Amino acid sequence: MARYVALFGSINVGGNRLTMADLRAAFAAEGFADVETVVASGNVIFSHPARPTRGLEEKLTLMVSDRFDMHCAALVRDRDELAAAIADNPFAGTNEDKFVHTMFLDGQPTQAQFDALAADKWIKPNERLALGDRALYIDYGDGVGESKLTARLIERRLEHKGTARNMRSIARIVAKLDELEKGAA
Repeated sequence: MARYVALFGSINVGGNRLTMADLRAAFAAEGFADVETVVASGNVIFSHPARPTRGLEEKLTLMVSDRFDMHCAALVRDRDELAAAIADNPFAGTNEDKFVHTMFLDGQPTQAQFDALAADKWIKPNERLALGDRALYIDYGDGVGESKLTARLIERRLEHKGTARNMRSIARIVAKLDELEKGAA
């Protein structure tokens, strides 16, 4: 069994309220094993026979839609991909961790799509962007709350669904995966 993390977008924001207990129960009912949540924002660690993450993303998106009547992106990554989201983020360590994010995407944007986003008039001068592997790295400069660089804008420009986590959250998830791996050894 391989261990994965599902990163759900739009859970417990706006009107999409879902308890992590209900989400864990849904995973268990669908046959996923070793289900745990990290933080109450839709980060679910689980075990499943090894397979391409794209198929898992589709299955989880449908599960949440069917069970909870919620439409949200489900992005699946393994431990190494999450660690790379920190190591490959060119803004990690250059600003407060809460302002530096990786937006996990459901596909790889083209360079032209990224360039259109990077040139958008809504991006503030102190906000920085870089394109990664099925990821967008973002430094929100002074903070996310006042930024016009929203998930909706990013998804529209890149033509891919996504969900973002700050460096602190990603590090917590990786640490939890490492802890579980040590416990299983």
